[in-house]
Amino acid sequence: MTYQPLVGLPADTYENNGFTFHSIGDKYVRAVAEAALCLPVMIPALAEVMALDALLDHFDGIVITGAPSNVHPPHYGEQPSAAHEPYDHARDATTLRLIEKVLARGMPLFCICRGFQELNVVLGGTLETELQESEGRLDHRAPTHPDVDVRYAPAHVINIRPGGALERILGKRETMVNSIHRQGIKRLAKGLAVEATAPDGIIEAVSVRDVKSFAIGTQWHPEFKALNNPDSVKLFTAFGEAVRAYARGRRAA
Repeated sequence: MTYQPLVGLPADTYENNGFTFHSIGDKYVRAVAEAALCLPVMIPALAEVMALDALLDHFDGIVITGAPSNVHPPHYGEQPSAAHEPYDHARDATTLRLIEKVLARGMPLFCICRGFQELNVVLGGTLETELQESEGRLDHRAPTHPDVDVRYAPAHVINIRPGGALERILGKRETMVNSIHRQGIKRLAKGLAVEATAPDGIIEAVSVRDVKSFAIGTQWHPEFKALNNPDSVKLFTAFGEAVRAYARGRRAA
C-alpha cells in the first residue's frame, strides 16, 4: 500500500449557542487533497492541552489557512482596537507556536492570508490594518457580492521577484490574484524574503530565508477552486512534492 503523507491544518474557533466549535473551510482541505495529493487532517486549536512536538511527529507538512479573524495586535507589539477585530485567541495560541516548531524541523509549510500574516509575526514582523484607509493603497477587500466566484475573482496583478522561489514555481514574473484582505505586512520580518508585491507596494508573497524545504506564504487565496487555476496547481503541486520528500526522509530515519 502506497504511503500518503499527512498534512495538518490548524482550525479556527467560533462560538454558537454557548459552545465552541473548531472548523476549517472546505476549500483548504480540498486543495490539499486534490491539488497537493496529500491527506488533510484538522489540528484543533487546543494548544493549552496538546503536546505540539508529539503532534508534529505524525505530520509531513502544514498548511496555515486564512480566517475571518486577525492576529491579536499584542503579538506584534501594538494595542488592540476595533479596527483590528475580530480575534481568535485560541487559534493564535496554537498557530504561532506551531509555525515556530514547523520551521525548526524543516517541515514543508504553506501559509495563506491570515497564515501569511502569522508567519511574519512569528519571525518578528508587524502588521498594518485597514489598508484601504491609507493614501496610495488599493482596496484589498473582496467586493460585497453574494457570489463567491465574484468575491474570489482575480483582482489585481502581482509583480514576482526575479530569481525567487515563487518565480521558480510559477515560471513567470507577474500574474493576477484575488484579494480578500484588509490587513497586510507593515514591517517585514528579517527571516523572510519578498517574493511578490501588489501595484501599491503591499507584499503579496514571501519565502522563509535559509530553509531547505518549501516555506512560502501568500496573501492571496490560491486554495480557492485550486484545480481551476494553473498557478494554484503549481503552488500546491510544489508543496505536495516537498511534503512527500519530507515524508520519505522521515520514514528512512
